Amino acid sequence: MKKYSVRPNKDADAWFLKIEDVAPQQDFDKMDEAIEAGEKVAEENKPSKLTIYNHLNEVVDEKTFG
Repeated sequence: MKKYSVRPNKDADAWFLKIEDVAPQQDFDKMDEAIEAGEKVAEENKPSKLTIYNHLNEVVDEKTFG
């Protein structure tokens, strides 16, 4: 299962879509844009899991695909 995550940058003023918690694949200005992109990538690469973190780096949602 591939693991994806949406996390804030150090200052929480941008959001990263990461694969397997390594270097960011993409960065976004808004959290909802990063979540939307993460859902699309996770859906296209099932089975997969998307973990979403808030601006405090706390898990706020986990979604499983496939």
